[in-house]
Order: sequence, then structure tokens, then C-alpha cells
Amino acid sequence: MTGYAAVTRELPQGLLQLELKTVNGRYLDMQFRLAEEFRWCEPQLRDLASGALSRGKLDCRLSFASAPLARSGAALDVALLEHLARLSAEVRNAIPDAQPLRVSEVLHWPGVLGEPTGAVDDLRQAAIALMQEALTELAQSRAREGEKLAGMIRERVAGIRARLVEIAPLVPQAIAAYEEKLIAKLREVLATADEERIRQEIAVFGVRIDVAEELSRLGAHLDEVDRALEGGGTVGKRLDFLMQELNREANTLGSKSASRELSAAALDFKLLIEQMREQVQNIE
Repeated sequence: MTGYAAVTRELPQGLLQLELKTVNGRYLDMQFRLAEEFRWCEPQLRDLASGALSRGKLDCRLSFASAPLARSGAALDVALLEHLARLSAEVRNAIPDAQPLRVSEVLHWPGVLGEPTGAVDDLRQAAIALMQEALTELAQSRAREGEKLAGMIRERVAGIRARLVEIAPLVPQAIAAYEEKLIAKLREVLATADEERIRQEIAVFGVRIDVAEELSRLGAHLDEVDRALEGGGTVGKRLDFLMQELNREANTLGSKSASRELSAAALDFKLLIEQMREQVQNIE
């Protein structure tokens, strides 16, 4: 199910921004793009996300902009500075035209400025809290989207029910009319045949073309769709299965239809079911 959430938090160390996007998918697929300062807490963020989502593709972006004076208590990592100096010298020896590292570049190099005591843990706690806030907002966004999708499905269910009411009285009429036409044709071909035997054969054939059972099962599956939507929760797979069953009954109805009206109704059913099936793919 699609959803979006974006939250920010101002910290003494700088501005923390987190963005979540979800799109449809059969399985849970998560992709994290985190600022370097937060790479080490990615497992915790993944655990939070997997606890809140069960299907779909999640894209998480966490960025961090340091405040100009945020690191006034930070200390230089001398070992890292010496390592950068050696690397810079090797590069300039290999490429004489290469520009030396500027002080601003060195100070922004990951890890050069160590965080004051407790600052790292503060950032971790802030990232976790921000993730929880974003997931709550994302859930609300997905819930609103789910309500829209449920409304669209309910409209299609109502459309199928209305057509079922329309064609129910036509079923016995269609079967009777078809039987009479078939009897007339058989009389022409089998002028000397026993009419009682002909009617027995027609009755057997009438059972084969009777669609009352298919119409009943269509109604039962629609009831299950309503129950699934009312129950809420993770219903995507359940609804997908019901769409397959509805389509199966509509196909059987179309193959057994004994009149143009029933054939047209079967096509209408298949169209409405396909529209529902497309929306069901968006539901978790």
C-alpha cells in the first residue's frame, strides 16, 4: 500500500530529517539511505520498520545537517588526521596536479571530529524516536489510502450485487426458453422419437446449464469480501484469493449462460471483479 511520511527534529547537534515512502509489493522489501553518522543504528531502525509493516517496498531516507557550533566540544581524531595526511601525500605524489585537502574538507570528513561524551547516544535515541514518529504518520497515511481503496471495492461489490438481483428472475426463464428451443429442434430431427425421452434428456441438460449454484457462490464470496474489509488488519492476501474465486464463478457463469442477458451479466461481473483485483494489489 502506498504511503508517505516526513518528520524533522532540531537537535543541539543539528537538524535531523527522516522520510518514509512505501509502494505496493507482495513481500516486505526495505531500503535505507542513512547519513554516515547513523549507519550503526540501521539494524534498530529496520527492526522498528519490520514490526510496523508486513508487505510492500519501503524507502527510508535519514539525513543530518550539523549545526555550525554543534561540535564545539568535539575533539580531533589525530590518528585519522595523520592517515588522511599520508593518503593526501601519496595521491599528490602520484598526481602532482592534485589539489591538497582543504581544512574545511578535513573537518567535514567522517570521524575526524569525535563527538563529545553522550552525544552519540543522544543522536541514536533521537533517530529511534524520529523513526517511531514517522512510522506512526506513515500508518495514518496508509490507513487513509486503505479507506479509499475499501470504498472503491465496496462500490464494485454493490454493483455485482445489483446485477445479481436483476438476473436472478431471468435464470429459470432462460433455462425454460432454451429447453423449448432445443425440443423443437430435436422434434424436427427425430420426428419419430419418444417425446418423453426427449424431455428427460432436456431436463438433464437443463441441470448442466443451471447457474443458480454459481450465483449463490458469487453472493457468498461477496459476503466474505465485506467481512474482510470490515475486519481490517492485513487482508490483502485474503482479498486476492477471494478475487480469484469470484472470477472463477463469473467464468463458469459465462460458459453456462443460456441467454444473452446472462452472458452480458457475466461480462459485467468479470469487469467489476478485475477492477477490484487491481485495487486489492494495493492493499496490505
